[in-house]
Amino acid sequence: MPEKDDIYSSKIKKTGIFNFSDYYNFNHNWLVEELKYVDFQEDKYTEKLVGDAKNIEIEWTCKRKMTDYFQFQIKVKYRILGLTDIEVTKNGVKTKTNKGSVEVIVTGTLIKDYEGKFEQNGVRKFLRSIYEKWVIPSRVTEYEDKLAGHCEEFLNQGKAYLDLEVK
Repeated sequence: MPEKDDIYSSKIKKTGIFNFSDYYNFNHNWLVEELKYVDFQEDKYTEKLVGDAKNIEIEWTCKRKMTDYFQFQIKVKYRILGLTDIEVTKNGVKTKTNKGSVEVIVTGTLIKDYEGKFEQNGVRKFLRSIYEKWVIPSRVTEYEDKLAGHCEEFLNQGKAYLDLEVK
């Protein structure tokens, strides 16, 4: 069984007017195209109607193989509360958009020996502990920092998008 270490966890929260569909696509494209997390999966998408508003919960799991031993995993959870459709006038043109509150929680996990090559017997498990403790400790730290950087960059890009869009 691979060893998983949670390296990063943070969240952002914004309330106001923004286009949810554009924000969703921006975040998806950033993970897949900019950060190269091609193993992308939407684990959960639920919508609940509360009067004329929607409450939406979305969960993504994104993985990226870094080496034969290390894999990055980023989990993104969205909670959108009170999302309503509205029309705004911008430069004399009416545009359909949304109003509501969005919360994004990002968790980064470093997965070691994700293929379970060292888990076949007790001797290999012992060799793995020696390998991680004495042979590659600087590489483990390097990948932990890199994963934290990916998570921070994703969250900052999403926050910057909302800062520009939310009115």
